[in-house]
Amino acid sequence: MKYFGIDRVKEPVGTIPSTAWRLDNSRMVGRGEFRVRLKVIKLEGDNFNQICSASDYNEQKVKEKLLTIVSKRGKLQNPYTESSGIICGTIEEIGSECSLQGFKVGDEIISLTSISGIPVYIDSIKKVDYDYGEIWCDGYAIMFEAAQIAHRPDNVDIRPLMCALDEEGSLLDVKDVLSEKRPSNVAIVGSNLVEMILYSQMVNDYDEGNVRLIAVTDRNIGSYIKENEFMKAFKGLVERVYYVDMARPVESFEAICQEEPVSSMDAIINLEDIQGAESIAAMLVKDKGFLFHTGVKRNYFQSLLAIDCLGKEVVNYALDGYAQGVYDFAIELIKKTEDRLKIIDDVLTHRPKKRLKERAMRNISKGLEVHRIDDFIFMSPVTAELVDTALNVAKYDCNVIIQGETGVGKEKILNILHQNSTRKSKPCIKINCATIQENLAESEFFGYEKGSFTGARDQGKAGYFELANNGTLFLDEIGSLPLAMQSKLLRVLQENSYYRVGGTEQKNVNVRVICANNVPLKTLVDRGEFREDLYYRLNICMIDVPPLRRRKEDVICLADAFIKEYSRKYGIEKSFTIGALQRLEEYHWPGNVRELENTVHRLYISEKEDLIDEGAVDSLLNDSIYDNVVIDIRKQFQSRETIDFSAVIEEQEKKLIAYALKKEKTTRKAADFLNLPQATLARKKVKYGL
Repeated sequence: MKYFGIDRVKEPVGTIPSTAWRLDNSRMVGRGEFRVRLKVIKLEGDNFNQICSASDYNEQKVKEKLLTIVSKRGKLQNPYTESSGIICGTIEEIGSECSLQGFKVGDEIISLTSISGIPVYIDSIKKVDYDYGEIWCDGYAIMFEAAQIAHRPDNVDIRPLMCALDEEGSLLDVKDVLSEKRPSNVAIVGSNLVEMILYSQMVNDYDEGNVRLIAVTDRNIGSYIKENEFMKAFKGLVERVYYVDMARPVESFEAICQEEPVSSMDAIINLEDIQGAESIAAMLVKDKGFLFHTGVKRNYFQSLLAIDCLGKEVVNYALDGYAQGVYDFAIELIKKTEDRLKIIDDVLTHRPKKRLKERAMRNISKGLEVHRIDDFIFMSPVTAELVDTALNVAKYDCNVIIQGETGVGKEKILNILHQNSTRKSKPCIKINCATIQENLAESEFFGYEKGSFTGARDQGKAGYFELANNGTLFLDEIGSLPLAMQSKLLRVLQENSYYRVGGTEQKNVNVRVICANNVPLKTLVDRGEFREDLYYRLNICMIDVPPLRRRKEDVICLADAFIKEYSRKYGIEKSFTIGALQRLEEYHWPGNVRELENTVHRLYISEKEDLIDEGAVDSLLNDSIYDNVVIDIRKQFQSRETIDFSAVIEEQEKKLIAYALKKEKTTRKAADFLNLPQATLARKKVKYGL
């Protein structure tokens, strides 16, 4: 066997270099080794994306992350993805026992296989190329005689060539299978434009352009490359491109099927890692068709399950690894696509920098899309279900109860109900019942005639029902109304008529009543604080708005929307790092959306930097949580002679448990911190909705 670097393994001893945690990357060349002066490293896609996401796509942080990996491991193998990349550089020294036929010192070479088991040392990183996933750097790699390398070709752009070589044997393997099976209809699923060009050219080459090829790509790339630009680059290769939301595979499949026969594709080439792409590919491929996965990590096993679920018999190809002849094939492919790649390169060069942040946002939000209905923004599947319910209820002209904690956005749901109802062109009167004085409640709701009581206006006054006639009346905190007023409200709802205070003329009214309360009205009924008959009159339909802690994904898009809103308001653009958004997402938000908005506002004002990081978020949230663990009951002493002992103890208990959960992260550790049984803490966590 040729030397493959076993002497370079430092830990754990006895493993081979590609699986070892740490290698010896010292400069001296040993037996069976040669040293290469580095010029560029092409990182594998999952490796590069993970590093960029963890570094907020900040170039300096990306560089630091890469240097840290090399420093700790002696090689550039990402410990989270266990993937690496390929290199291009110049041979500096060849060991005396190294059998390196056809190569000499001074030759520029490209590695044809992964450097996951190659010692690497980096002096400095000059540039991070986000579009090609490459880093341009100074340093060296200690290569072994078993490594597959090739001479760097002249007059060929190294960037797309390394992308082609990073695909290793996949391109050539797909070509060989297609040439044998000769499918007539092929679809490429992907969003990396360079990869899509290369595979499209390869598909057309195998049958001299007689194959019908379509492209399915994520619609996010439509924000920086228009369909006419796309088709200009792919002219003569692709018949049609479909922009779809890969995170919603069923919707995407249905959109494609409006123009394509269902499951009409003989073969699918899946280049995409986004969850959902494997399902689109499985639905598009016909029974007994062929499905290629150009890397086994690209949702291969999920695809097998999807095909099984669909009841299809499909031949799956998991393609990865080096193949003989790939180097010459890749060079030929790059030369054929040179003009097309220049078009793509121009598009990528002029892509707005903010797309990098959007890409990172997509990564941390698990591929979920930000949705907007009017000014209601959401990303969570839980909220999507809530919105679907509200849109359905809006069609029916019935009374509705909206329940949810303070600050969850009950008024936003009201707006959806009103704006999507038949009353949308009529008034929507919003009333906070908690602010109405008991002795004025009747005149506020029903109005009064002139002279009906001391201080009454000479011209009288219209009440809430009259103002909302033919429209919607929203009664927030309806549970705070006194029982006597509840009785009068019930009568109006039953008879659709009332009298003004001091009036003798009956007024007819047509109003849809939507009410809200932070405490469930059924609880108030059980306590005797709310009329049961009024409850059932209002409860034709109930919508329960979940707290923010049950729809964590919404935190990301809401925080981003709030910071943009304050940037417009104050004229200074600020934004959050990915780490800051993750910290906000992890917090339990007892005050819900209202607390989140207040927190974002405070961060915007207090932070001097344009980029707000996780340290700033931690500092502010810690101030608001840890410094308020003990309840201040002085105000209660000042306002009353006695204190509700049980209520104070419950509130203190809730704060302590919230503090422990925030501090320790898990119920087990929080229980240990408070010296409680885990079952007891878990039960109280549920009780307080933490």
